[in-house]
Amino acid sequence: MIDATQPAPDFSLPSTSGDDVTLSALRPAPVALFFYPRDNTSGCTKEAVTFSHLLNEFANAGVKVFGISKDSLKSHGKFVEKQNLTVPLLSDENGTVCEDYGVWVEKKMYGKTFMGIVRSTVLIDGTGTIVRTWPKVKVDGHAEEVLVAAKALQ
Repeated sequence: MIDATQPAPDFSLPSTSGDDVTLSALRPAPVALFFYPRDNTSGCTKEAVTFSHLLNEFANAGVKVFGISKDSLKSHGKFVEKQNLTVPLLSDENGTVCEDYGVWVEKKMYGKTFMGIVRSTVLIDGTGTIVRTWPKVKVDGHAEEVLVAAKALQ
């Protein structure tokens, strides 16, 4: 995974909000990006729902929050609708952003090896510098931990 203190790789991705989101255009707002493996799976649902519940608190701290996976915008739309999500989801179908942030990795499950997204979060300050990373995230309490770190940026 990409290291803290590095400049955040810029990107422009389609969003469930209807617009493309370009990271550099969000400055000087800090940004939290949570990378997750797949729409409508149990851990990913719990994570996205928790970030959605905390979205107003992030906004009050001046921090923009986005979820990113390789799922299509259509899949994201169904996920948002089914789970009543308020956090915008970005579609990285070609995987470039996942690779740039180092979250597209070799994984193993049931003896099989495959490539996939490792659940990770990146907090970026208003200058576009990564200030904290959370690799291999455990969902319980994670969004709350990111919120505490985000509030500390004020």
